[in-house]
Amino acid sequence: MTNVLSDEDVPLSQRKATATGKISETAKKRKRVTVKNERSISDSDDQIPLKKKRATKTAVVATKTQPSGKKIKTEEKLSKSPASAKTSPAKANGKSKKVNNVAKQTTEPDSDIDEKPLAKRKVKKTVSKTDGDDTSTQEKEEEELYKWWESESNDGSVKWNSLVHNGVLFPPPYEPLPAHVKLKYKGVPVVLPLEAEEVAGFFGAMLETDHAKNEVFQSNFFDDFKEVLNKCGGSHLKIEKFEHCDFTDIFNHYEEKRLQKKVMSTAEKKRVKDEKDKLEENYKVCYLDGRKELVGNFRIEPPGLFRGRGSHPKTGKLKERVMPEQVTINIGSNTPIPQPPDGHDWAEVKHDNTVSWLATWKENINGAQKYVFLAANSSLKGMSDYKKFEKARELKHHITRIRKDYTKELKDELMANRQRATAMYLIDVLALRAGGEKGEDEADTVGCCSLRYEHVSFKPPNTVVFDFLGKDSIRFYQEVEIDPQVYKNLKLFKKAPKKIGDQLFDRLDPPTLNRHLQNYMPGLTAKVFRTYNASKTMQDQLAKIENKGTVNEKYVAYNAANRTVAILCNHQRTVSKAHEQSVGKIEDKILEIKLQRYRLKIMVAQLDPKMKKSDPEYFQPDPELDDATMGRLIDQIIQREKDKVTKKFQKENEKRAAEKEEALSESELKTRMKVVETLEAEYKKERKTGKAEIKNGMTVEKVQAQIEKLNERIVNTTLQLKDKEDNSTVALTTSKINYIDPRLTVMFSKRYNVPIEKLFSKTLREKFKWAIESADENWTF
Repeated sequence: MTNVLSDEDVPLSQRKATATGKISETAKKRKRVTVKNERSISDSDDQIPLKKKRATKTAVVATKTQPSGKKIKTEEKLSKSPASAKTSPAKANGKSKKVNNVAKQTTEPDSDIDEKPLAKRKVKKTVSKTDGDDTSTQEKEEEELYKWWESESNDGSVKWNSLVHNGVLFPPPYEPLPAHVKLKYKGVPVVLPLEAEEVAGFFGAMLETDHAKNEVFQSNFFDDFKEVLNKCGGSHLKIEKFEHCDFTDIFNHYEEKRLQKKVMSTAEKKRVKDEKDKLEENYKVCYLDGRKELVGNFRIEPPGLFRGRGSHPKTGKLKERVMPEQVTINIGSNTPIPQPPDGHDWAEVKHDNTVSWLATWKENINGAQKYVFLAANSSLKGMSDYKKFEKARELKHHITRIRKDYTKELKDELMANRQRATAMYLIDVLALRAGGEKGEDEADTVGCCSLRYEHVSFKPPNTVVFDFLGKDSIRFYQEVEIDPQVYKNLKLFKKAPKKIGDQLFDRLDPPTLNRHLQNYMPGLTAKVFRTYNASKTMQDQLAKIENKGTVNEKYVAYNAANRTVAILCNHQRTVSKAHEQSVGKIEDKILEIKLQRYRLKIMVAQLDPKMKKSDPEYFQPDPELDDATMGRLIDQIIQREKDKVTKKFQKENEKRAAEKEEALSESELKTRMKVVETLEAEYKKERKTGKAEIKNGMTVEKVQAQIEKLNERIVNTTLQLKDKEDNSTVALTTSKINYIDPRLTVMFSKRYNVPIEKLFSKTLREKFKWAIESADENWTF
């Protein structure tokens, strides 16, 4: 009997694509018929040879443009735009293919799927009415927070009904180097065209960094630098080899500027800040349905050299200056269109209310779209976050059935089904990302569906070693015991004729997997599993924490729970260069507190000598406090106090100069410094005599109370040190922002009486205000 392969059992690269991307009825019938005739797959079956996966195309929607109008000058003009202004929906015209397809968000990588519509969905349009005549009421509403989570109409694909904003802020033009600062080639100063000089400056400014010492970075930079030279007419010297280039003068120039900025007076810093704030003022806010909302990243990224993460093949390439002609503006219809810079035009103006971005452009390094969104604490972003976490919560009603099904399919006769089930297991249990194909000039990062032969190895009986570069080129390395059948399947997927470079899951890609997941729950994708498992793990870890101890002890326990989630999601980070120094400072802080405690104990012994006789060990210094260490700590304390006095003196004189008052004299500084000198003499006397100076009114009880306070500080600072050490290689913030439902943190805060300020930074408190106000101490994921 002839063995017939079903469509599902053929590698993706070998299937014939249809015009619509859907399986025809004939193909469906053929699939149902051939399953019966197909031979069973055993663990010894040979695999079909592999080829590259075919690319899939997504349909996108373009919109109609509107002629340019006048730029909105002030917030007052912005607020006068009626909230009920009608907006024409986006029309498909087949142009501007990727502008509305927000599938690849480079600015907001972890925002909800609804932030990235691939196609419009038909929904009932709900327009909130606003009394345009009542200006005072409107202004009051603009200043108050819009509590969208208390509204009943926030579940459509229409993001807004009116949108007014001032566009984007472009970086300042290039400031040429002084005439005496030049790139040298073979020791000879080179006069460069301004465009090339700017690029040389990018490299020169970072000459002493690790990036500039990276050979790939150097090669990519130099290739682009020569290209700019050729385009601009070059220089009087032909620059051919990187090793003959000397950027030292350029580096010294920018280093001097950095130092000048560092020593700026308070008044100068304030002046610079005020100028910057004034420049940015018009771009910081927009009006969405008449409500004042903050704009997030309203600045166009400045030109520079691309760094990339990990071993990115394009590190060092030139990030070109973005021109207005590359920027598409999205704004409400019947509203003034922001004016581009003089002499320029926008690439396009859209009025698409099914997307939440205000502007977009394509960067030249990876060809990715960049977007300007509202701020993290805006209503649109809040709704997006809320829907993302609610989608993950909904998964808990389906997860048992999903796990039952994929466990059964681990032994399925169809190879495609078996691969899909194995991938689902890895995505669910190990929290792997789905992964997708990468181009040759992209970083070689992979996920589950793009795992290759060399990324997996085995240790019998059922331990698998995963070793690959994940998102942002962060290494994923795990030795993990897995389900025996999954172990067998992975060995089967590696079987000859597969070799290094071949894909394990050659019959599966993320779109195929996600289409399958839609059968269980609308909107379910592989990404939802990470959010679900992260939040579920956090909830389980928090439940283990006992509601006792100090706030700091509970905080450290919370971070330990967060760390478990971060490890699950492979949110690693390299230990920073400043980590060792930071740890050293905390260790010294603990020693200084112990030194102060020892001094107080000496006072107790002097006030009540009998206590020392009854418990001599109590009055001994801590083992770490040997004579040399105490001397070092005292010198450190005295120097710090001197620095404080000097800094305060300088700030007062800066303030006096700004107010045109007479400066304080050096004699005043000497007078103030006498307090520190007295303290220094006191320390020296104590070390020499072994006795402390007892102030008037000091009693044993008062000193012991101070000792208890120092004991608490030692415990808390030691906890801080442990927390810092434990989290040195794990990034907690990524999972806290993107994967852990914020309502779990709010629940923990309220149930365990830990101030939310300790758990969420100010930025996160604003971003997750909806969670803080909607969850209580009994909330569950």
